[in-house]
Amino acid sequence: MSHGRAIERGKDSSSTSSSLPPMSMALIAVNGNGTGPAPSNASYRLRLNPNQDHKPDSYDDLRLEFTPLLFSSLERYLPPNLLNVPRDAKYKYMRDILRRYSTEGERTRPLYRELYTLNPSTFFVQSFLKAFSASDKNKDESIRSIMSEPTPGVYTFDMLQPRFCEMLLSEVENFEKWVHETKFRIMRPNTMNKYGAVLDDFGMESMLEKLMEDFVRHISKIFFPDVGGYSLDSHHGFVVEYGMDRDVELGFHVDDSEVTLNVCLGKQFTGGELFFRGVRCEKHVNSETHPEWFLFCDVLS
Repeated sequence: MSHGRAIERGKDSSSTSSSLPPMSMALIAVNGNGTGPAPSNASYRLRLNPNQDHKPDSYDDLRLEFTPLLFSSLERYLPPNLLNVPRDAKYKYMRDILRRYSTEGERTRPLYRELYTLNPSTFFVQSFLKAFSASDKNKDESIRSIMSEPTPGVYTFDMLQPRFCEMLLSEVENFEKWVHETKFRIMRPNTMNKYGAVLDDFGMESMLEKLMEDFVRHISKIFFPDVGGYSLDSHHGFVVEYGMDRDVELGFHVDDSEVTLNVCLGKQFTGGELFFRGVRCEKHVNSETHPEWFLFCDVLS
């Protein structure tokens, strides 16, 4: 099962919604003979096939120029004699190989490294933290208490601190600036949006994974037990932007996800409302929409 998460920002927009198509991303690239591009020391080598039985270290706590998840994934490709050496040694070995794949100017530099590791106390508002800090016996009811249900199946609640939203916006703008300066081609969030970025593409995958595992899963278990519940195991996190010189709207669609979390990150803007039209059956997920009302005028007969 998959978990879809749309994080949206609006700028002078008229209407927004989210769309979550399936997406896969390859993190590892090796040559046919199992070696990466040779640095000055030609002994830097990678395995052709990963060691799936090896449990890699976590690199989330380090200040890295590449995403921590990349190092954890790449570690399975290390030669057997390096799998059990100290983490620092593995990190330096992999870093030197990665630097051969991208030059200094081709690597994005984070503005706020603290965004890349989930820190509940600096990410979330107090009401959200308090709800999740309740005992196991009372947690479900505590989470329910912070939720409003304006229409069946749609829940609203306060979650993120304003400062976190500001930093995330700045981080995305920094990434977009780097993309423009380097003329780097990136994959947009979906086929309908021309403006926006996939958060995983610049290092936030492990943070979003932790968000899903520790928080979104529990919300899903309570409110959506029949379409995902606690079994959510993947995510697609992205930011999209709307405005007069950007995408001005997103047409009617069905999210390709069990659960979608929409977050408003916008600065000052008007519009930006989300329009929910209900649940569609599997047979008609991509069918054309038709008006479901009819005006009948009485005639004398």
